[in-house]
Amino acid sequence: MTAKPKVLVTGASGLIGQLVITRLGDRYAFSGLSRRPLDGIPYTQASITDADAVRAACAGTDMVLHLAAETQDYDDWDKVVGSTMGGTLNVLRAAQEAGVKRVVLASAGSTMLGYQFDPASVYVQLADNKLQRMPAEARMILHTDPARPADFYSVGKLFGEHAGRLFSDRYGMSVLVIRVGAVLPDDKPTIVRELPGYLSHRDLVSIIDKTLSAPMHLRYDIFHAVSNNARRWRDIDHSRRVLGWEPMDSSDTFDPDTLG
Repeated sequence: MTAKPKVLVTGASGLIGQLVITRLGDRYAFSGLSRRPLDGIPYTQASITDADAVRAACAGTDMVLHLAAETQDYDDWDKVVGSTMGGTLNVLRAAQEAGVKRVVLASAGSTMLGYQFDPASVYVQLADNKLQRMPAEARMILHTDPARPADFYSVGKLFGEHAGRLFSDRYGMSVLVIRVGAVLPDDKPTIVRELPGYLSHRDLVSIIDKTLSAPMHLRYDIFHAVSNNARRWRDIDHSRRVLGWEPMDSSDTFDPDTLG
């Protein structure tokens, strides 16, 4: 029997970490790094800002799924620099030193949400419920389009994307970036503005599985991760084509009149 790949999950006690560990435990041998204790898997209880702890957690792993970031104060530069940026650098350095084959970085769909700053754009009309579906003639935003971050947190995520590319180019690591859409605790939107970028729990876990299991010759790439929403304006054809990922869910099942 082939041994399961050993995967370290940073931020393992968070929503996404728990979904992945619970639903993909039959495919991967997970360990965790988290500020809070974990059940069911080996773990290191530490902050992502503790470089020595990150280095110890990475030792002996095949891959890292990096989820940890500052998620409470999106516009606090000090926390973004310390956790989101500094923590990602700690992970990349530790992974490279440990000979980790692949790092999957959870970036954010908000790295592109600045496209909604233009009040006349189709993108903000979709978010404001003035349009119920992306017009066929409108242009989808590609993963190759210039990033337009919506807050300091998103700038921190873009730092991680660029640092990941450097580590891939310089050290030959496979670094795959997922620009994660709106993943919500109850797996359903609470406001209309979440409908375009909604990413269901099932679709989230699926694309993470696809990136972890992708061929190792895939060195660096960026993937938009949004469910198959009629209001979606971020292109996912690249994710489909390269990873074979096909979202199964859609925000179209939710009634916007019941949302804030």
